[in-house]
Amino acid sequence: MSAAELVALFQAKGLTLATAESCTGGLIAAALTAVPGSSAVFTHGFVSYANEAKTEMLDVPESMLAAHGAVSEQVARRMAQGARAKARSDFAISVTGIAGPGGGSADKPVGTVWFGLAGPRGSKTYHRLFAGARDDIRTQAVNFALSRLLEEGDINS
Repeated sequence: MSAAELVALFQAKGLTLATAESCTGGLIAAALTAVPGSSAVFTHGFVSYANEAKTEMLDVPESMLAAHGAVSEQVARRMAQGARAKARSDFAISVTGIAGPGGGSADKPVGTVWFGLAGPRGSKTYHRLFAGARDDIRTQAVNFALSRLLEEGDINS
C-alpha cells in the first residue's frame, strides 16, 4: 500500500488525517507529505518522542505512562485520541515502539510496536513485533500504519 493510494482515498471521501509518532520520528508524516496534494488530507503531524511531549502535546496522562510505559496499548490509544482531538481531524494514527538496537526487555523486546487508530467509529489498537535492524522496524511500522489507515478510510465513510 502506498501513501499515494491513501491520500487519493481520503481526498475522494473528504477525510482528514493527523499522525502522532514516537519511534518513527515523523516518517509517516514524511511519507504522506511526499504525495502531491496531501495538504487536502493531512492536517497535523505530532512527533512526541519524549514522554513529556506525549503529555504536553497529546494529553497522555503521566500516570498512564508511569503505569504502562510509553510502549503500550493504553498510550498508543491515547496518543491517537489526543492527536485527533487536537487536530480536529477525521482520523489519527499513532505509533510507539522500540526500534532498537537497545531499549528492549523480556516483556517488550526490540521490534515491539503499538499503534493507535482513532476515527469516527471510536478507537482501536494494534500490536506488532517486527524483525530487523532499526531502519527495517521503522519502515515496517510506517507501512503497517498506512495500510490500517487505508482499510479504515475505505470502510468508515
